[in-house]
Amino acid sequence: MDVTTIFAGVVLLLAVALLFSVIKIVPQGREFTIERFGKYTKTLSPGIGFLTPFIERVGRRMNMMEQVLDVPTQEVITKDNAMVKVDGIVFIQVMDAAKAAYRVDDLPYAISQLCMTNLRTVVGSMELDEVLSQRDSINTRLLHVIDAATEPWGVKVNRIEIKDLTPPTDITNAMARQMKAERERRAVITEADGEKAAAIARAEGAKQAAILQAEGRKEAAFRDAEAREREAEAEARATAMVSEAIARGDVNAINYFVAQKYVEAFAELARSPQQRTVIVPAEMGALVGTIAGIGEMVGLAKGQQREGPTPTTPSAAPRPPRRPAAGGVVPPTA
Repeated sequence: MDVTTIFAGVVLLLAVALLFSVIKIVPQGREFTIERFGKYTKTLSPGIGFLTPFIERVGRRMNMMEQVLDVPTQEVITKDNAMVKVDGIVFIQVMDAAKAAYRVDDLPYAISQLCMTNLRTVVGSMELDEVLSQRDSINTRLLHVIDAATEPWGVKVNRIEIKDLTPPTDITNAMARQMKAERERRAVITEADGEKAAAIARAEGAKQAAILQAEGRKEAAFRDAEAREREAEAEARATAMVSEAIARGDVNAINYFVAQKYVEAFAELARSPQQRTVIVPAEMGALVGTIAGIGEMVGLAKGQQREGPTPTTPSAAPRPPRRPAAGGVVPPTA
């Protein structure tokens, strides 16, 4: 191999090295800072870029995509002197490559420490119950504070999430007992409300039943009163008719009226459940005689209707019913 070939190879290698130092290809999601003699001059966006050979060079290769950083676990004392262990995660995105590259050293570490200090401040200003129940509020406060602090670094904090909150063991046990007592209290209240509703429903049902029964008794009393009124009116008309007959001198009418009442009373006596033996009184013959007199009166009335009207003459007084002889047999009328 002669000197000319070696020289040509060296020149070719230098040309390739010069070409790679002049042409820079930036991948998507990245940005390169360009330095001229160590001083920042510009930023290369994704794509192809050209540099001045031996004068410019790539300073920092910045990741412009959203990144996730862990916040280490730390113990924090709350406002009510309770010790809790807290950790979290933070989502950041570099918005300005030059600021992120030259205004802060070790950007992930700086943001992690910033999150830890602010997390301690926010949680320490709250009581334990608030810390355990208001994670969203803690996240919002942390996001507002840390985003404002990282803005000069050209970094945007998109969100912060509390990943775990661990109170001490004794507090955890006390919280479990408190939760159990609260559940039991709610169960007792629910059961009492159910019994109250059932009692009210039963009372309402009894009230409606009593009202319906009272209305039924009222309607029955009204019907009974109306029936008694009708019966009294019928009795009054019958009494008035008998009185008119007596006033006209018709004795058979009063005999009929008395006989009817006598028969009704004797029938009630016979229907009595306590009555086992019915004794016919000796005066029963008089009743039979009265009935016979009624039959005679009916026959005379029919005869008068067939014969037509007769001149007015004083009518003979009807014979009184004869008393029956021994054995309840009425002798024939002469």
